[in-house]
Amino acid sequence: MRDSYPKFIQDLKKSDPKFFEQIAEIFELAMAPGELDSKTKILIAMTLDALSGAKEGVRLLSKVARHMGVSDNQIAEALRIAYLVAGNTVLAASNAAFSESDD
Repeated sequence: MRDSYPKFIQDLKKSDPKFFEQIAEIFELAMAPGELDSKTKILIAMTLDALSGAKEGVRLLSKVARHMGVSDNQIAEALRIAYLVAGNTVLAASNAAFSESDD
């Protein structure tokens, strides 16, 4: 995976090599196949980027996912989950407008 780091991680190699090695180790731990396969991990990362508004991350990770054989329908389904989670947060917090208790 060391060839597939995002640019902002690759840039650390020049500016802070010691920190780069630490981040690279964490990246490897998080993204290497394990109990979850690589496709699932890429889809999770893509949806988290979507939730945080990181358009470039979504674009790059969807490209990686497609290269791994993930279909556009699978990408759309994963992104629907991100929207559901974000939307449910708004709905849950909105209920406070109609709550009579202070907790």
